[in-house]
Amino acid sequence: MLPCYVLLDLETTGGNALRDRITEIAAVRIEHGIEVARWSTLVNPGVPISGFIERLTGISNAMVADAPPFDEVAGRLLELLDGAVLVAHNVRFDHGFLLHEFARIDVALRSKTLCTVRLSRLLAPGVKSHGLDAIMQRHGITTQSRHRAMGDVQVMQSWLALEAQRVGIDTLRQHAHTLLQGSAALPPQLDTDVADIPEGPGVYLFYGEGTLPLYVGKSIKLRSRVMQHFQAASRDAREIRIAQEIRRIEWIETAGELGALLLEARLVKQHQPLHNRQLRRENSLCAWRLDTNPAARPLLTLVRGAELTPQEFGNLYGPYRSKNQALSHLRDLAERHRLCPQALGLESGKGRCFAHQIGHCQGVCCGEETPQRHHLRLQMALTTDKLRAWPFAGPVGLREHNPRTGRTDLHLFDQWCHVASVHSDEELAQALQTRTNVLTFDLDSYRIATKYLLPPGRAGVSVLKLGGMRGDRTAETIRFPSKS
Repeated sequence: MLPCYVLLDLETTGGNALRDRITEIAAVRIEHGIEVARWSTLVNPGVPISGFIERLTGISNAMVADAPPFDEVAGRLLELLDGAVLVAHNVRFDHGFLLHEFARIDVALRSKTLCTVRLSRLLAPGVKSHGLDAIMQRHGITTQSRHRAMGDVQVMQSWLALEAQRVGIDTLRQHAHTLLQGSAALPPQLDTDVADIPEGPGVYLFYGEGTLPLYVGKSIKLRSRVMQHFQAASRDAREIRIAQEIRRIEWIETAGELGALLLEARLVKQHQPLHNRQLRRENSLCAWRLDTNPAARPLLTLVRGAELTPQEFGNLYGPYRSKNQALSHLRDLAERHRLCPQALGLESGKGRCFAHQIGHCQGVCCGEETPQRHHLRLQMALTTDKLRAWPFAGPVGLREHNPRTGRTDLHLFDQWCHVASVHSDEELAQALQTRTNVLTFDLDSYRIATKYLLPPGRAGVSVLKLGGMRGDRTAETIRFPSKS
């Protein structure tokens, strides 16, 4: 099939490579069609094996108690993989576990991978299921050791031999090379099979050698968006750097674009990825508060930090990412609308301001314009910057449903703050109970929420009133799809 490859299978304590561990490894190395090495071992995972996993695999805590830990068998495994393509059924699972296990002992795994699930799809495009059990049933393959590492490797080996007889070794080799060459445009050190990334909405995370992401992005078409990064690597400096540093990709699916926007904003602020220029943490947000007294000086006061509360948004204008941005914007408004910089607090002194001397102020500073008229013109100039007062009597949920996947997300907002995204009645109840403790204003969440909560809204998202509109106390019942 390939000049040199290793058929590999792992048994683990669960399906999460970050939390779970390997309990058994089996590998068969093939060179030029000849088996040259066969090896298997139990592995002490260092964590308990659950009853469910024990019943599934037959591997108990007692069996692995005296087995070697992964760091003691890693050398032998690296010898077998040296110069070979790692071949496994759903290779992303096995490869992901190996990446994490090797990373824990500060070893970088560098192996090309080939997935026999994808190979089966190429060999039998009209067949619906390509799981190992389905392949065994379809080809009449039997084993007494299903869900044991070497037993599953032998099933793969038998299946490949049968396919070589059925379609011919040349066709099998051609399909295998097609799968390998399909990733030729990708960074050569990339360990993730891009074909496994779903073509739906969600967030993707690029990782290098470390545990923190290099970049976080979102898209309604994850796989296509990821490929765009690599296609742009020949002409964009940032994409070149990402392509040079990337080692693996992770992704989180959402029901739609809204969930992806919110999750992206949260993850960027949480991890502060090196290559994300937008959505960074906002430590210096501020806004202007307009005095209701037209004769007050200055008319505008800069508020920030704890003072920047959604409850005051009806009286605030902005927000701005920094004091410098707020001042720059105000100077621009004063210039364009011939407002008095002295009255606004941009210029000190009394009497006729410098702007009036050069014809850029209508004279509220020297009695040529009434304070009331100047105050009204200032309000009109600031209209587009006015922060929206929360239009609901309490929290609301934005329900987002994906008819293709059947996934439903409910995004809970209160006072423009994104409280949580929930997927069940229990999570909703918990979020509503604790929301008063987590209301922290975030500019990006505010901007996202106004697009979806205020008319005309966005297609595919419905607003569910959990506290009612102001003056309307009726609340809607949220129903989540059955998990069955």
